Amino acid sequence: MYSLQLLLRPSPALLLLLLSLQLGTNRAQDNSRKVVLMNFQMPQTARANEEVTAKLRVETQLRECMVIECRLVSNLPMAGPFTYRFTGCLCENGPRTFYWDFQTNRSLNIAAVVDITRQQGICPNNEAVTPITANRFYVLANLTVI
Repeated sequence: MYSLQLLLRPSPALLLLLLSLQLGTNRAQDNSRKVVLMNFQMPQTARANEEVTAKLRVETQLRECMVIECRLVSNLPMAGPFTYRFTGCLCENGPRTFYWDFQTNRSLNIAAVVDITRQQGICPNNEAVTPITANRFYVLANLTVI
């Protein structure tokens, strides 16, 4: 019976292996934070010269704040409110929402673009980061004019 208990008792090497696997798993989960999450909402269809509202909600899972610039880009030239660029500070607990109201009489392919920029005086205490991997994010949408 005593020899059976020795076989079932974990060895120090096994405990060390389990501990290192647990630490590796925790570190991998921490690196899975998303730099920018985008939710772009816009109607898919509209009538000619009808006012359309595009709404972009931007958030981050990073603990640090960053300066973002948001804009819309289309396959056809547009003027007016469509071309407005918004700049703001994006922090983990402070998602930002941007709106564009515009009219068109043609169908469009639209991209909502978020650029992470280096600008002073936007974030509190001028504490903002710029990610190493990417600084431009976008979402595509289509607007069909009927």
